[in-house]
Amino acid sequence: MRHLVAPAALIAGALALTACGGSGDSGDAKPELSVSSSYMPQPVSDMAAGFVTITNDGGAKDVLTSVTSDAAGSVTVHRTVGQSMEEVKSLDIPAHGRLVFQSGGNHLMFENLKQKPKQGQKVSVELHFAESGPIRVEMPVKSATYNPANGH
Repeated sequence: MRHLVAPAALIAGALALTACGGSGDSGDAKPELSVSSSYMPQPVSDMAAGFVTITNDGGAKDVLTSVTSDAAGSVTVHRTVGQSMEEVKSLDIPAHGRLVFQSGGNHLMFENLKQKPKQGQKVSVELHFAESGPIRVEMPVKSATYNPANGH
C-alpha cells in the first residue's frame, strides 16, 4: 500500500496545478471591459465631476490610463483615500472585478468646461486603457443633487 501513496500524491498535485491554470495558457487571458452607471451631475461652475463603473469580466487586469472629452479642456482621474482626494495617472481594473467611480470616492474631474451641460444632455467621454482599446461613453447629465443610491 505504501507504494501507491507517492504516485497518488503526485497525480493529485499535478491535477491541482492544472486546475490553477484555468482553461488554456495563461497568456491567453485578456481583459473584457464594459461600462455602466455613467453620469455627470449638472455642473454649477466650469468644473464638473463624472462617475462610471468599469467592469472587467476577463481573466487579466487592465489599467485606466486616461480620459478625454471634447466637452472639457482636460479630464483628470482622482481617487479618494480616507478624507482626501488625489489626482492619479492611472487606476487598475482587476481581472473579474470592477473599478467604481462614485460620489465620495473615485471620480473624474472635467476641468475648463467649454460650456456647462444641462440636465438631460449627454457628454461624450472616451476612456483609454493600457491593454484594451478605448471605450466611448455617452454620459447623461443628471440634476446637481442626483444620487444613484437614492435615485434607483
